Amino acid sequence: MSDTEAPKIEFPCEDYPIKVIGRGGEDFKGFVIEVVQQYVPDLDLKTVTIQDSKKGTFQSVRFRITATGEDQLRALHQALMATGRVTMVI
Repeated sequence: MSDTEAPKIEFPCEDYPIKVIGRGGEDFKGFVIEVVQQYVPDLDLKTVTIQDSKKGTFQSVRFRITATGEDQLRALHQALMATGRVTMVI
């Protein structure tokens, strides 16, 4: 095993990728955007994409943000997971 640490992120970090996975539904993309905009008011909606799983049970919403710090990322993750509609945030 290596004793090297994971690379540190320097903030602000432009084009920080986020993927939100949850049970599919017509309003899932809009729901995710609504939550994200509470923490990223300048979210560029052109960067938001959605993809269905093979069976259509789940959807992933992907977007890029300018991450301002660890606190913002942690709060966003907690808010998304607390909704009960989100299975995973990557």
